[in-house]
Parts: sequence; structure tokens; C-alpha cells
Amino acid sequence: MPPKFDPSVIQLITLRTTGGEVAASSALAPKIGPLGLSPKKVGDDIAKATKDWKGLRVTVQLTVQNRQATVSVLPSASSLVIRALKEPVRDKKKDKNILHTGNMSIDDVISIAKTMRDADKSFARELKGTVKEILGTCNSVGCTVDGKTPVAIQGLIDQGEIEIPAN
Repeated sequence: MPPKFDPSVIQLITLRTTGGEVAASSALAPKIGPLGLSPKKVGDDIAKATKDWKGLRVTVQLTVQNRQATVSVLPSASSLVIRALKEPVRDKKKDKNILHTGNMSIDDVISIAKTMRDADKSFARELKGTVKEILGTCNSVGCTVDGKTPVAIQGLIDQGEIEIPAN
């Protein structure tokens, strides 16, 4: 027989979900059922915590202790970029393969890079490298930065024409 479950131990559960929507109980049940939590209640908590990210896929971390779950949102670079474009909410069941053709400023890119550095999601040593990572994400999303392609902005950063603050 396995050892008895200790409720005071902190358990971390990470999952991807669409913001603002109640996660399917069938997907949550195998992960949180053994911890003694109700999948329906946790699904509602996740929907409440991700209502600012409506329609975007975000990573959610559940911290479970004493049969209580707290939800924290861990946004990815792509969801931060799409959110910065301020696009209208779309229905993921109807709109497929959407193109994000918006434009954002270099200041938005720098603020997203600072957010990623604070969350320890960047592998770059300096903020300049993190900004270039975010520009790569902008390129894959399909948006432009200050009216130019993200690749052109990366070249300008390498040449020193665009100055990135130290941190």
C-alpha cells in the first residue's frame, strides 16, 4: 500500500488553459482528484483568475496545500505579445489560424521583456538579449514593431541604433 497522503505538503500543478473559460473537469480530475479537490470548483477558480486573459492560451500554476488551491497565471511571451496588441476577444471555436497583424512600440517590447525577466522565463544574460527573444516571438506571431519587421529591429539593436536600457 502507498504511504498516506500528507495534506500539509505543498503540491505544484502546472497546466495550460484558455483564459476566462472553465477548464474541462475531465481534464482536471486526474491531476487534482487524488489531492482531494473538486475539479469543478478548481475549474471555476481558474476561470476567475484568467478572466483578464480571455481567449488566450496561458499557463496556470495551482499551489495546493491543506486541500486548498491557489491559482497563479504564468503568461508566456506569445500571450503577452498578443495581449499588448489589444486585439478584440475572439471565439477559438469559430476563428482558426488567426493572423495577428497589429503594430506595437519598442517600449511595449521592453516592458514585456522586463516581465519575462522578472518571471525567470528568459535565458538571456542581459535585457538586450531578452528584448531580442521577444522580438523573435513578435516575428512568429506576425506583428510589426514601430512599423518595421521584428527582424529589422533586431538588426538595428545589433548595430547600436536602438538603445536598450541596462535593466
